[in-house]
Amino acid sequence: GAFTIGVQPASYGVRSRPASPSAFSLEESSTALHGRRRKGAKRRTFGKVKLNSDTTSGSAKDISESEVRALFSLWNNALATGDSRIVAKRYAKESILLPTVSDTPRTDFASIKDYFDAFLLKQPSGKILEGDIRIGDGWAQDAGVYEFTMKATGDVVKARYTYTYVFENNSWKIAHHHSSVMPEGIDIATPITEDEVRGLFHLWNDALATEDPDAVAKRYAKEGVLLPTVSDVPRTDYDSIKDYFVNFLQKKPQGVILESNVMIGTNWCQDAGIYEFDLLGDKVKARYSFIYKYEDGEWKIAHHHSSVMPEAQLAGGSSKSEEIQKPIEDDEVRALFQLWNGALATENPDTVAQRYSKTPCLLPTVSDTPRTDYDSIKSYFVDFLQKKPQGEILESYVTSGADWCMDDGIYEFKMGATGDKVKARYSFVYTLEGGEWKIVHHHSSQMPEEIVPKAMLEEAQKAATA
Repeated sequence: GAFTIGVQPASYGVRSRPASPSAFSLEESSTALHGRRRKGAKRRTFGKVKLNSDTTSGSAKDISESEVRALFSLWNNALATGDSRIVAKRYAKESILLPTVSDTPRTDFASIKDYFDAFLLKQPSGKILEGDIRIGDGWAQDAGVYEFTMKATGDVVKARYTYTYVFENNSWKIAHHHSSVMPEGIDIATPITEDEVRGLFHLWNDALATEDPDAVAKRYAKEGVLLPTVSDVPRTDYDSIKDYFVNFLQKKPQGVILESNVMIGTNWCQDAGIYEFDLLGDKVKARYSFIYKYEDGEWKIAHHHSSVMPEAQLAGGSSKSEEIQKPIEDDEVRALFQLWNGALATENPDTVAQRYSKTPCLLPTVSDTPRTDYDSIKSYFVDFLQKKPQGEILESYVTSGADWCMDDGIYEFKMGATGDKVKARYSFVYTLEGGEWKIVHHHSSQMPEEIVPKAMLEEAQKAATA
């Protein structure tokens, strides 16, 4: 069927918020999409652009669907020139551009040109994959999905688009252009219960029973992290995780959960507690933390941290026994974030990298590469600190042990260099190292709700129920 502008599926779990005064009214678009004017209705408005003959310097000519689609080709050909001025001239005098990769609405020639100054460096070439065309009196609309090939990098990117054209100075110009990333980039899982979360452990335990390290390694996500009980080396890819289980499976392990604490979010869940293994007749307890993510239609282990029970260390006369026994309060755990945030404020990547442990793992918000040593973590913050970030925790959930603690939740950053505000989900795991709490695991991920155009959602819901 045709691409339809309407309410986003409820399964995305996105909170709606009112559209800004300059946002395109979905009530108006609903009328527009039917290609007729409601009796007694006021003139429709796109931002500042009134869609009637008052805005044009001549009467609009009739236009066919094929001619509307050809207007995209004119814009795409303008991209091919590499000249941002030519692209900006495809837009009407009073137009609005809501770009794919900028939070700033562009509402005049200069700001539209400014956006394409950067975008054209990628040498983009687009094609429409699917679209729906509507035609009215002096206006036309084309909405759907397009795909760009970035010749500079070879990347291929899909996005959703809406073009609204008006007849201005005897030619069709873009009055409204909204481009947004594809929400399908994030799989949305059906709700999962606490019992089902605990059941994910049995899938992993059954994989152990096969004594096949491949079968076990396949239970982990593509970017999974394993911090094993009896190895100091973080395992951050399929081969290294498989390598660990080659040896561990020789003990024919079978586990049972003794204590479990489950947390559930959108597309992720966490199970943390104590499990016990039978290893060729020996019984061994350990603390565990599994973080699962929904990947390719299946729940996989994104983070697995297993550690020996601290009382076993104390019984062995550890020289650190007094240090291990010290409890840490929830507020003290949250205060560890402020130490990291204070390091960001220095704008010194060395200072930030020093907040991480000797065997760290950083999964950053805007990099696909796990950072598992001092140099790679420092390298990440060399670029990130140029934005002058300062963070604030919005929601926090703390779990503490004798020599470890975990803080999961949502934080928000204000980028001092640009004024932008960005929310993300975070997971910090801290460990006591040399008498100081250090970050052993830090996972930061984009908020899924940011993928769906929230400004449209509430108006869409109102239009649907009107």
